Formats: sequence, C-alpha cells, structure tokens
Amino acid sequence: MLTSKPFFDFSQKVDYKTEILAGLTVAMTMMPESLSFAILAGFPPLVGLYAAFIMGLVTSIFGGRPGLISGGAGAVVVVLIALMKSHGIEYVFAAVALGGVIQIIVGLFKLGKFIRLVPQPVMYGFVNGLAVIIFMAQLEQFKIVANGQLTWLTGTPLMIMGGLVALTIAIVLILPRFTKAVPPSLIAIIVVFMIVLVFHIDTKTVRDIASVSGGFPPFHIPQIPFNIGTLQIIFPYALIMAGVGLTEGLLTLNLVDEITSTRGDSNRECIAQGSANILNGFFFGMGGCPMIAQTFVNLNAGARARLSGIIASLTILLIILFGAPIIERVPMAALTGVMIMVAVGTFEWVSFKIINKMPKQDVFVGISVAAITVWLHNLALAVLIGVIISALVFAWESAKRIRAKRYIDESGVKHYEIYGPLFFGSVTTFTEKFDIAGDPAQVVIDFKDSRIADMSAIEALNKITDRYNKAGKTLHLRNLGQDSKLLLKNASDVIAVNIIES
Repeated sequence: MLTSKPFFDFSQKVDYKTEILAGLTVAMTMMPESLSFAILAGFPPLVGLYAAFIMGLVTSIFGGRPGLISGGAGAVVVVLIALMKSHGIEYVFAAVALGGVIQIIVGLFKLGKFIRLVPQPVMYGFVNGLAVIIFMAQLEQFKIVANGQLTWLTGTPLMIMGGLVALTIAIVLILPRFTKAVPPSLIAIIVVFMIVLVFHIDTKTVRDIASVSGGFPPFHIPQIPFNIGTLQIIFPYALIMAGVGLTEGLLTLNLVDEITSTRGDSNRECIAQGSANILNGFFFGMGGCPMIAQTFVNLNAGARARLSGIIASLTILLIILFGAPIIERVPMAALTGVMIMVAVGTFEWVSFKIINKMPKQDVFVGISVAAITVWLHNLALAVLIGVIISALVFAWESAKRIRAKRYIDESGVKHYEIYGPLFFGSVTTFTEKFDIAGDPAQVVIDFKDSRIADMSAIEALNKITDRYNKAGKTLHLRNLGQDSKLLLKNASDVIAVNIIES
C-alpha cells in the first residue's frame, strides 16, 4: 500500500553514509550530461552546470518526494534550441522563468493529479523509449572531433575506450555480490579514474567536453524588451517547456512511487520545479526538470531521503568553485559505463514477458510511445499521443459493449433495459436498439445499469424522443443517476423528456 509522506518527515531514519555516497555518484553522472546538453543547445557550458545545481537543490528541499533528482535535462533544453538560435540566450532565460511561472500555476490549481490518467502501456513505452535514448546518447562518447568533423574512434583509442567502459560495467555488476556498503557506480568511477591516472592512459575526459570551472551563479535580469511583442515570442516556448518538464517530472515521480512503495505529492513537485526554473531564469541556468537516469542512479545507490539530492547539488557547486581541475580529468569511459547500466536498469524488461498476455491495443500503444520517444526525443508528445490512442481504444471498446434487454409488461408497456454507458462512441449502436414503428404507445428506457455521459448522449435521447413523439408515442426514462439527471437538467432547453422517479 502506498503511503503519503509529510513535507519534512523528521521521524524518517536517514542513512547518512548511503545518502552522501549516492549524492556524490549522482553529481558525477549529472555533470557531463548537463554540459553536453548545454553545448548542444549553443549555451555556455556553465549554464548547464548552474541549472543542475539550482534545479537539484531547490527540488530536493521543497520537491514532491525524496529520492527524485532534478537537473538540466535534455528534454527541456531541446525545446529551447530554436529560441536560442533565433533570439539569443537572454530570451531563453526569460522563457525559462516564464515556464516556471506556468508550472507553479499548475501546482497551485492542483492539476498535477491528471498524470494519473496515463495508462500503464504508455508508462512502459515512455520508460523503454527513454532507456533507449539514454543508451544511444552514450554512443556519442565513442566519437571524437577530427578535422572539424565528428567521427567514430578507431584503433587503439577505440580499444581503450571500450575496455574502460567494459571495466566500469563489470564493477557495477560484480561489486554488489560482495558488498552493498557503497554505491558500485561511485566505486567504478574511482577505480577507472585511478587506473587512467596511474598508468597515464590517453583517453577522453570531462575536460574534452568543456571546462567546469567558474564562480557562484550570478543574479541577472534577462536583457529583453518588456512588452507584448516579447511575450508573444517567449510564451509558446515557455508553455511547451513547462509541459515537457511537468510530464517527464511527474512520470518520473510515479515511477519512484512504485519503486519505493510510497506516494509523492505531484502538485508540490510542480511548484518546486516551477520555483527552480524561475531561479534558473535569473541566475544563468538553462532550466530543467526531474531526470529519470540520475534518479535511478540515486535509488540504485540506496538513497531514499532528500539528503542525497542536496549533496549532489552542493557537490556540483563545489566542483564549479574549487574542484574543476580534478573532475576535468575523470575519464568519460567511467561515466559512460555507469549510464549504460542506468539504461539497462531503466528498461522495463518485464514488458517482454507479459507482451503475449497484454491486449493487442495495449501492445500497440506501448510500442508507439517508445518509438515516438526515440524518434523525436519528445517525451511529452509521445505520452500525449499514447494517452489519446488509449482513450480512443477505450471509447471504441466501451461503445461495443452497450446492450439492451427488451420486454413488454402486463400493462402493455415496452421496456428497454440499457447496459453500458451512453456516450459519443455508443450513440449509434444505442439508436439501432429501438423499434419505433413496432413499439406500443408507452415506452420506458431503464438506465439502472447505464448512465448518460455527454452531450452526444443527450442529443441521441432528444432524437429518439422526437421520433417517438412524431409516431404518436410517449417515451419515459427511468432509474437515472444524479449525474445523468443533472446533465439533462442543464440541457433542458435542448431536450424535454419524461423522467419516472423510482
């Protein structure tokens, strides 16, 4: 059973060693990813690290649940690339801050609960697609810039990179068999780092991505014109960014709920995420949202409290301020190996076991969501399409289930007992159930096992009533639920029916 946690649960026993080590591991895996996405979007590299620090710290303290890790996520950054190219980074900062305001509004109006409408096949597709994206992103580390072009490693550099990645994966797999006192990912990073350092192995390091040295995030008001024209430019980007961030974040929150058998607060997460993005807009951050890969790194390391996220964020800040010379020498092979294992752990392998037991439409939805996620790298769009397909399939299946039992009582009244909901998808089948020409003068439609769901249902009843009236016959409705009566009352200007109170 899922249980709710208060905002700060001081009764929760915190394993400080596990939380600190998990936080350090998360920081090591978050930095190269944030740097990579910042460079991809054309931002200064530190903009990505500032986002990782701000997002991680604010959401770890004030977010909807412990264990969730936020940072400068690629899903959000991808939305802002076009704005960066067309108007520059100042407009990006403004869009990030406005996106944060939108996310806070969603949280204040308690709209985060609608994430529960996402069906399980969509969740499977989302997670599996994301796992493939994480894995494919690691293949980029096997490339190098040569003569101004990005090419695959070959020869000795490829062998070294592959060997170090394989060693990292082996440590992550084997170490837990001997001890679980420390996160295997952190040990793998340290071991590979020391091997490269001691034997002077020439391989790709964090320094090859970008410099991570800098100062504290400076306060900065976006230098843009404050007018309607600017709002028209940034609002579409802010809206999409807010939607993408909330979708990925709340889906990740649901996954953590399942793993930890606790329940997070989706609305509080929306507010925390929005607040962090507002700060990003005014402190040189590129914006972000919860990161499923780093969240799994955190959970796999044994973290279950807020402390690990705080430690990860502060570690990133300390590295920016003081530790850059050391961190820049960490081999990318170690981080790549850790992230490959995260991808393997993220993938819902159980979906292969149950694929033959799932309805065909659910299999189609899951595969479609995964394919769209991988193809477009747009998690929000993939989930939205999956939900729409699932809703249409549900509507179609429900439409086929409407039935009618017919009989004539001792008074000569024809009864139609309706089974199944009457809504836009079932009105055609519903209408075909009636024999208006052959029915007696009095007809009763019994809704004891049915309900009137929407305007299409009301219009169908209106047409049936009108056809019976033209035939000189009277139609009565019986056993309507309160919600159905309310719909008919609100539509009284459109339809006038005889309701029999039972």
